[in-house]
Amino acid sequence: MAIPPSLPPFAAIVVAAGKGLRVGGDVPKQFRHWHGKALIRHSVEALLEAGAAPLVVVIAPDGGSDAEAALGGIAGIRFVAGGETRQDSVRNGLEALAEDAPGSVLIHDAARPDLPLAVTTRLLAALDRHPGAIPVLPVVDSLALAGGDGVMTGKADREALRRVQTPQAFRFDAILAAHRRWDGATVAGDDAQVMMASSGSVALVDGDERLRKITFAEDFVDTGTHPSTLPAFRVGQGFDVHRLEAGEELWLCGVQVPHDKGLAGHSDADVALHAITDAVLGAIGEGDIGTHFPPSDPQWRGARSGRFLEHAVGLAHQAGYAIANIDLTLICEAPKIGPHRPAMRAEVARLTGLAESAVSIKATTTEQLGFTGRGEGIAAQAIVALTLA
Repeated sequence: MAIPPSLPPFAAIVVAAGKGLRVGGDVPKQFRHWHGKALIRHSVEALLEAGAAPLVVVIAPDGGSDAEAALGGIAGIRFVAGGETRQDSVRNGLEALAEDAPGSVLIHDAARPDLPLAVTTRLLAALDRHPGAIPVLPVVDSLALAGGDGVMTGKADREALRRVQTPQAFRFDAILAAHRRWDGATVAGDDAQVMMASSGSVALVDGDERLRKITFAEDFVDTGTHPSTLPAFRVGQGFDVHRLEAGEELWLCGVQVPHDKGLAGHSDADVALHAITDAVLGAIGEGDIGTHFPPSDPQWRGARSGRFLEHAVGLAHQAGYAIANIDLTLICEAPKIGPHRPAMRAEVARLTGLAESAVSIKATTTEQLGFTGRGEGIAAQAIVALTLA
């Protein structure tokens, strides 16, 4: 993944070794779903898109299966076992990067899923002048000091206080040295405190309200995915193209079609299922196939595209939606689609859990115009409607 030109190279550590008990349930909160996918996946993807390389995810020693389920299909990450405290976990992550030390590192909590690129940019820029930088927000409410008996004992000056967020950015050598010197008998609230204890200055940059921390069970409910806050229906469209080449198999809608050429691609190149998958993902705002199944990942070489569609349908269900109907148009001069349409409808219906009557598959030509008219490839366009589940 290319690093955006405005950002210098940096590594990242995402801390996800906690139990997240305050949200309830048996699954740690960082692996529970929020806005259609695992909470941790949001910030991991944001950091990778910003250019983080390498990216270390620190997990509980017994958290491998949950982490793999939450982050499966993402290239460029590695897992490191955490320790008994957050400081121990961060230290383990830093030590894992030390052999090939980066210049800078961002340390982020998995419980803060919505990470704006602008915050990352401000943090890295501040490292030109300071060994550390943290995003902060002003305190807008009046503050009271509370006594042990629940009575106000005084007030605090809110003008001198800030709310601290993550990620926190550091020059790598400085934060590693600070953690190695840290007195293990004392618990630090965050890595900025570790840096300050090592006489390192920490710059304050503007944070963002979007970086709020997911802490309680209601945070998972009141996020726009609760049925009471969702629109009644959503619509997505998908479009895909693949080349026709000799020696390849031709798969359309999960059905192998006899032809003298097949579609070329990293997976089975089923252009029809790719278009439908992108339409489903688009309807719930979850990117495209490349986001979830990057062609750079060798595990998807030759994979059946039905797996991609089933994954997208699962994400739609997690977001509170069911597929209502699918309208697909295949664009090609050959082969003829009509003889295979019943089998195609049946397979798409099976993959999506729909009745065949809710699956429309049409075909057209371009009157021998363009690449499809010359028989160089096949295109597909899909429209999908979702309704509240």
